[in-house]
Parts: sequence; C-alpha cells; structure tokens
Amino acid sequence: CRWGRCDGMFVMESATVVDFDAGDHTATLRFAGSLASVVAGVPVSRAIAGAEMVAGRRVAVAVFDAAHYGDAMVIGVR
Repeated sequence: CRWGRCDGMFVMESATVVDFDAGDHTATLRFAGSLASVVAGVPVSRAIAGAEMVAGRRVAVAVFDAAHYGDAMVIGVR
C-alpha cells in the first residue's frame, strides 16, 4: 500500500479553471456541479503547457481521494 491507499484507484472529474499559478504549476478549480466553491492549489501535469490553463477552460482531473479534492491532479485540457 502506498500513501495509505491499497486499491490504486482514482476518480475522474470534470472541472473549470478559475485561475492558474505558473510559478507553482497549480490551478484553482471549480468542479462540475459546484457553483459556489473552488479548490485551490491543485497540481497540474507538467505535460500541460501553462498557456493552456486559461480561466474558463474545462479540464480533466484525477481525484485520488474523493473525500479530499485537494488530493488531485489536472491531467488533461479540453
């Protein structure tokens, strides 16, 4: 088991970019279905160019712990 997880699974979620920090390569996201709340500091895959991470862009997010959306990573841009 790594990081306290033994199933090796993650959940894919859709989100919208609210903001992007090019220095840290992290994003502030609004997950689909959540109009009021955002999650800040979500890591973005280094395979995604910072220029792609503009506000309003839809992204695919791998969520490793559904109870803690901060434990996630942006893995694709639409």
